[in-house]
Amino acid sequence: MCKKTSIITFALTLTMTAPFALGQDNAMSFFITSAGPGDGANLGGLDGADAHCQGLAKAAGAGGKTWRAYLSVTGDNAINARDRIGNGPWYNAKGVAIAQDVDDLHSDNVQTDKENSLTENSDMVNGRGDTPNKHDILTGSQMDGTASSVDGDTTCSNWTSNGEGSALVGHHDRQGGGDNPTSWNSAHGSRGCSQGNLQGTGGNGLYYCFAID
Repeated sequence: MCKKTSIITFALTLTMTAPFALGQDNAMSFFITSAGPGDGANLGGLDGADAHCQGLAKAAGAGGKTWRAYLSVTGDNAINARDRIGNGPWYNAKGVAIAQDVDDLHSDNVQTDKENSLTENSDMVNGRGDTPNKHDILTGSQMDGTASSVDGDTTCSNWTSNGEGSALVGHHDRQGGGDNPTSWNSAHGSRGCSQGNLQGTGGNGLYYCFAID
């Protein structure tokens, strides 16, 4: 009798918890590129940047999702980074929740920091105090994830320049200098668009990738 009761109790517990467990999907849907294309901020435009995200994700075993770069573009056909990354939620390569939705991603609740903003391979990216520092992450965006409307280049000619210009960058480790040093997506402008200039101010041409599905 005792054994039968235990079996029934176990079955009820499994029935109650299984739907919740099966409903969880914390597979990777957010990462920082482990490497940029290697041509400074010339990413081949948004299409090239997206393709790089897709390629890195595929190599890491997550190519079944559709990936988009968190990058804004300016001009007559401006595009906001926040509008091209899906609805969330997003998880890093270790299954840690970064944000539940777009508003959460651009709020004080966002869980982006050095420990959580990992590459597609689960690796931590060098931050302030590391050699070399790589905490400048290309975004071309304001803190709310929209494209900047200020005069001057903020996207390295919409991600096609490796020379003149500048790009807004965030600090993935949430520390450093600039107008908004603790911002993950809009800390300051880069010194230039070449690989050397990006590296000279604490970057390496890296950017964020999000799965939209």
